[in-house]
Amino acid sequence: MTKNTNSSGENVLFGLPVMTGRWGFVLIGMIMNICMGTVYAWSVFRKPITQLFSRDGIQVTAMQTLWPFMLFLGLFTIFMPISGRLVQRYSPRALSILGSVLVGAGWILSSYVASIDHLYVTYGIIAGIGVGMVYGLPIAVVARWFPDRKGLAVGITVLGFGVSALVTAPVAQALIQSQGVLQTFQTLGIAFTVILVALSMTLKLPPAGWQPANWKGAAAAASERNYTPKEMAKTTAGIGLWLCFIIGSVAGLMAIGIASNVGQEIIKLDTKTATALVSLFAVFNGGGRPIFGWLTDKLNPAKAAALSLALVVLASAAMLMFAGEGTVAVYVVSFCAFWMGLGSWLAIAPTSTLTFFGPKNYAPNYGWMFSAYGVGAIVAGLVAGNAKDVFGSYMYAFWVSGGLAAVGIVLALTMMKKPGEDRAAGNKSVADAYRKAA
Repeated sequence: MTKNTNSSGENVLFGLPVMTGRWGFVLIGMIMNICMGTVYAWSVFRKPITQLFSRDGIQVTAMQTLWPFMLFLGLFTIFMPISGRLVQRYSPRALSILGSVLVGAGWILSSYVASIDHLYVTYGIIAGIGVGMVYGLPIAVVARWFPDRKGLAVGITVLGFGVSALVTAPVAQALIQSQGVLQTFQTLGIAFTVILVALSMTLKLPPAGWQPANWKGAAAAASERNYTPKEMAKTTAGIGLWLCFIIGSVAGLMAIGIASNVGQEIIKLDTKTATALVSLFAVFNGGGRPIFGWLTDKLNPAKAAALSLALVVLASAAMLMFAGEGTVAVYVVSFCAFWMGLGSWLAIAPTSTLTFFGPKNYAPNYGWMFSAYGVGAIVAGLVAGNAKDVFGSYMYAFWVSGGLAAVGIVLALTMMKKPGEDRAAGNKSVADAYRKAA
């Protein structure tokens, strides 16, 4: 049990006072996200998979190696809202255990595939469904335990997904070199199953109505409206957040999917260096989450979103204007910005959803909002794969990312406002006018 009482009858979590012990859920969620975020190291798998399945004069294309990645993220997105609705009926512990088993099964079954098409099912569909079921659960648990510090706590929790490649990219690369790519799927799958199932058993929501002691914002939070997913989708803020989340996801996921390939093919780095840099980029992906979670709390969602998208505009422009053989600094700085930009959205989106639409329906609300990530994943894969297969270079993808991000800045600043703010501001202006007239 994660929640109990001590000898004095005081409530405790993980053997600590509740206000301290609740941080245990943040650590647990972060570790679970490290396991699930191994998808961000997919670029490390693409080359050995191409070499393994290209035979008899038939070459595996760039688009084919992106399909498992795209399907994984797509199914991940589809099952997020399903899991969000189920957690209102079943415990997060039970759902997380079931999803964790599917994650491990997808990885382990991938070690038995005979063609790249089979990876679409094992890795893309089965593992993707599992991650979709699990991903939102520790976030929902943390959000409920931290109504007073939601941006920071959620940002640290999802940091694990972002920094996953920092750990898993070099581990996967070493395993591929020593065991081969198929055996690597099995080794990682067994490890993920054990870790995820064990940590899932600790997940627990706070009692209904729980608030931190002496929290100054408790009264205001209690009076705020809680929106359902259907109501959320009809608001300007909901539409704006969803569109901006898509744009941030397209740019970031595109960069993640082609990071190693751009380093080797355009900057002319060797495989070892390109792989090492993926780990560096992961630091910025992970670091962007608590940083932008904190910024979303301290500034507001619209300003945090605009700042994130501005990073994408600058990075895209730098790659188009200056990137080429030997321009390592341009490549590193630009891709650090791309990866941080994606990481930022995995904190901006959940924090904004909670801020705009309330905690009561947070799990299903964020589940539906997360569909933007899935749309972004599909668009990113199509843009990156076709840029290479049709135009012969990944460079063409940066025109798309930069242009979309510029549009996103405008959308964020004009649409991402808390429902009712515009009406309240208008009512205040009318009242001021009447007072002046009187």
